[in-house]
Amino acid sequence: MSRRDDEHALGERALGKGALSEKTPTGGARPALADPWAVLRTLTPARIGLGRTGNAIPMRAVLEFQYAHALARDAVHDALDTAALCRGLAPLPTIQVASSAPDRATYLRRPDLGRTLAPESHAALADLPPAEIAIVVADGLSATGVQAHAAALVHACAAELAGFSLAPVVVATQGRVALGDAIASRLGAALCVMIVGERPGLTVSDSLGIYLTFGPRPGRQDSERNCISNIHPNGGLTAGQAARKLGWLAREALRRQISGVALKDDMPAALAAEPGTPLLSPP
Repeated sequence: MSRRDDEHALGERALGKGALSEKTPTGGARPALADPWAVLRTLTPARIGLGRTGNAIPMRAVLEFQYAHALARDAVHDALDTAALCRGLAPLPTIQVASSAPDRATYLRRPDLGRTLAPESHAALADLPPAEIAIVVADGLSATGVQAHAAALVHACAAELAGFSLAPVVVATQGRVALGDAIASRLGAALCVMIVGERPGLTVSDSLGIYLTFGPRPGRQDSERNCISNIHPNGGLTAGQAARKLGWLAREALRRQISGVALKDDMPAALAAEPGTPLLSPP
């Protein structure tokens, strides 16, 4: 085997072509090399060590990439079925509102409109008794994630916050994170819990985030909010884990009357873990 052929064979192995057995220059058997990317692929969903077909990556990898891209686009552009979501939130009371963005295209081009409440939605929030905590659910940039997971997450959060008075759950369309502050301030809530669809990626397109703000009002800065992100069932935080973290942060925020960078997430690991989960992972 020439040196070039030998290097090509090693390159094929490094790119995931499998463990090939070759002859050494002296005629002996060369030990087969394991795929060097195999262990790393078990630790991350990222696209690594895809292999190649000639000068291109394999067709399967190309099709999987295109499928993931299509899922991400659908997550951004699909409309949230608010009626179905409200049915999933029962028996919790719900109110439906909209942001100032009249449609999805405007929402994507004008983020500022997604942060303010539509004038016709003000009446829906009027004459409600004040509550300590307002939970708002908005489609954000992943209506797919909200449709699939928001109801379970809200129920878990409501159970974790059972010791506080809760306003009716507000379901908002074309909503950005700051819309929660406008809604919660009109409800007279001391704390806003904003559940929103996160920007989709090529690995996960249905992730949710929770934004916690003490003393919500229009004009609050991002630094004044705490964020719990990456909530989804495919390797992210479970609804139970996110709810427990929210419960700890909410209690601390109300006790200390702060949120954002002033409120550090010092929640003990034992409280964040799923019941029965060992704190140390096996080697």
